[in-house]
Amino acid sequence: MTLDALDVLGTQIDEVFFFIGIAILLIELAEVLFKGSHKGRTLAEMLVSASTQIPSILIEVFLLTAAYGVYYILADMFVSWQIPLTWWGIALAVIAADFTYYWEHRIAHQVRILWTQHAVHHSSRDYNIITGIRFGPLEGVWSLLAHIPLVFLGFSPDMIFFGIIVVLAYQTWIHTEVIGKMGWFDAVMNSPANHRVHHGSDDKYIDRNYGGITVVWDQLFGTYQAEEETPRYGLKRDFDSRNPLVVWFSEVPGLWRDMVTARTWAEAWRYMVRRPGWSPSADGRE
Repeated sequence: MTLDALDVLGTQIDEVFFFIGIAILLIELAEVLFKGSHKGRTLAEMLVSASTQIPSILIEVFLLTAAYGVYYILADMFVSWQIPLTWWGIALAVIAADFTYYWEHRIAHQVRILWTQHAVHHSSRDYNIITGIRFGPLEGVWSLLAHIPLVFLGFSPDMIFFGIIVVLAYQTWIHTEVIGKMGWFDAVMNSPANHRVHHGSDDKYIDRNYGGITVVWDQLFGTYQAEEETPRYGLKRDFDSRNPLVVWFSEVPGLWRDMVTARTWAEAWRYMVRRPGWSPSADGRE
């Protein structure tokens, strides 16, 4: 396997899931146009979800593209070993990227400063294929940092990028209600049913099913929940805006208010790094 072949393989995998996503989108649009009683609202929700790509792409182009160069710098300066670019090495890279995604994703739900970005992905009351590209502007920064340990395990930056692409590409098709439960597949792999649970704001569904490609990590670490009742999608709090700017920065005003009204610098710091919803009373302080 050469680097050029790896790049081609990554592109092909991305394209396969892209066309699967397009097929699902066409089915969803047909349902909205010919069956939906709230088609105006649903189409507006799709448009605002797509709008989140504007700041995300700008950040990617002007910040993250260069920032990912740190992987090559760290590999050259500190890592004298390397997992070979073979089929088994590539398979390991995908597994490592999926494992990293699980923890990257789980931590983003537990640390409020990270949640200000990831909450954008969860803020839609609808659930469709376009929800899959609904991102916070700076989510990529956390992803960059979360995958740095893979460099020190001996994965080359190109293998890490390939793993990230595969994990994200796989998730294209799971943001839909068109596909129902899939039997044994749901118990092992991330699927539309499993990911619908993840987007649910019901108490039983909150903070469940963080996996990217597989839900084996959720099974191992106690965060798996099968789909039972149809989830209520969106944030736990009352949020239902279709104003792009409000959606892009939905959680930032609340964090800012808490930090500026904090009584000490330490308390302001805790507002940033504790889980969403934390308050001083949670630590026994008034």
